[in-house]
Amino acid sequence: MTVIVLEKVSVTVRGELTRWMLEPKAGVFIGRVSALVREKLWELICEKTGKGAAVLVYQTDTEQGFMLRTWGTTSRTVRDFEGLTLIQV
Repeated sequence: MTVIVLEKVSVTVRGELTRWMLEPKAGVFIGRVSALVREKLWELICEKTGKGAAVLVYQTDTEQGFMLRTWGTTSRTVRDFEGLTLIQV
């Protein structure tokens, strides 16, 4: 499962994501995509976000069972403490 949360991005980026994922709430995308598609979508987001921000959460083989990535200026920071992902406000 992959979750992407977008803040202040263009309609073009959101439109591209709706081709691959569901948007149950504005700016929140959920879907089951391959690693290749996930990486291509993340590249697109990073290229076209502008002054916005994005968070990517996807399932992987870690202690927590997921990885977290951010792009742009967000109010929260992802921190890694000895392999444990935590959020700093």
